[in-house]
Amino acid sequence: MVFHPNPNAPLHPLQDDAAEPQSKTRRKREMQSLQDLGAELLALSPGQLEKIPVPGDLLAAIAEARRLTRKDEALRRQVQYIGKLMRRVDPEPIRERLAMLRGQSAAEIARQHRLEQLRDALLADEKVVETIVREWPEVDVQRLRALRRNALKEREQQRPPRAYREIFKVLRGLELGSQEENNTPPAPESGDN
Repeated sequence: MVFHPNPNAPLHPLQDDAAEPQSKTRRKREMQSLQDLGAELLALSPGQLEKIPVPGDLLAAIAEARRLTRKDEALRRQVQYIGKLMRRVDPEPIRERLAMLRGQSAAEIARQHRLEQLRDALLADEKVVETIVREWPEVDVQRLRALRRNALKEREQQRPPRAYREIFKVLRGLELGSQEENNTPPAPESGDN
């Protein structure tokens, strides 16, 4: 019995289900793109890398590349190996997370604009604190009011906007905390109460 491969099966893992085979140039371009994506992962801090959905073998290859101290042939080969491992992974979730980390995603930009507008509204009117409390009941109201007073003094005295920036950090922390709450399943109740 002779085995005949499926003529409709893709010739290469990067190939779409298109009827025409990919050109060698296009395959090389896609492989280089994946290698560049792997190099971007390598450039991230360990904290940032934790936020990206990367399989264990790829994480190990990135850790090995970080261990190499000299920028020589060994590092170049390791980056190529990372690119090879990237071919087995769906790159889109990684690209989306990298875009979020760079602040380039539309959702991230919209969120930042919304928080900036909320901060500016808070500085214009103290009653906005009530809106913030309705949205995030866990907010430290006294701290938020103190930050508002300090930001207004800074603006009046033309000092660096430390409190102004801190208000944004507080609002961003509240929003990120509520997003994590909504994305994680509720913790099981313990009988220690």
